[in-house]
Amino acid sequence: MPSTIQYPRITLNNGVELPALGLGVFQSPPAETAAAVEAAIRTGYRLIDTAAAYGNEREVGEGIRRAGIARDEIFIETKIWISDYGYDATLHAFDKRARKLAVDQLDLLILHQPLPSAFDRTLGAYRALEKLLADTSVRAIGVSNFMPEHLERLLREASVVPAVNQIEVHPYFQQTTLQRLHGKHGIATQAWSPIGGITSYRGMQKRSFDDPTLLEIARQYGKSAAQVMLRWHLQEGRSAIPKSVKPERIAENFDVFDFELTREQTAAIDALDTGERGGPEPDSITLDNYGIPIPEA
Repeated sequence: MPSTIQYPRITLNNGVELPALGLGVFQSPPAETAAAVEAAIRTGYRLIDTAAAYGNEREVGEGIRRAGIARDEIFIETKIWISDYGYDATLHAFDKRARKLAVDQLDLLILHQPLPSAFDRTLGAYRALEKLLADTSVRAIGVSNFMPEHLERLLREASVVPAVNQIEVHPYFQQTTLQRLHGKHGIATQAWSPIGGITSYRGMQKRSFDDPTLLEIARQYGKSAAQVMLRWHLQEGRSAIPKSVKPERIAENFDVFDFELTREQTAAIDALDTGERGGPEPDSITLDNYGIPIPEA
């Protein structure tokens, strides 16, 4: 297992330390999730990211317990889905999250989408997160997929600046304007689809894994394109949560602490940005289109 010195952490705006590299479980089948989480923790991962909408929180908790690592060594983050927005509903949603994961405290709890079509519910949900933070039920709070206009609106109303905004970031979609806004407000950027997996299954024009620039850099270090992309995130100060259920791929994604990209190489990767989003436009996520009931624990 890599040493803690090699495994970088990001100090959030409230002093909590976020492991920079974690395992994501988006679209991981529940039947495979527990084994993937256990394999990740045994490999050395200390951050696991899940969400109410993924339907696999219970299995994430099982995998953490099976790995046999002390609870306070594992950073668990999960997300509230839009169906559970609103102050009281979000407080209850925390209880569902905690019971499914079988923990008393969450390390990071975030709102999964901005829900601009019903932003009053978003504000109520965020006020609930602030209460959970004050009660120490959670150690840090944040948001996901919030664009500049959503963040600015939230910041006008919030008492606590989000610690994290989890957004789509990979070499082909870098959201640099949004990342600069994060820096202005002390919000950490956490990248979902950090190796551009979304470019493989959303029918986009080109896949990040096949990019000649990334492949050439990878060749120079005896690494894969995915490992180069993860190293790029870490060196630029982001958290990244690549997903996989394959033990060999989970291990490969963690093997990124023994090389360092040059300034020229990071600049070459920065230059790959196409500005083309792979995921849905955040404004398109509405209760009518995406509202789903989140089961009780």
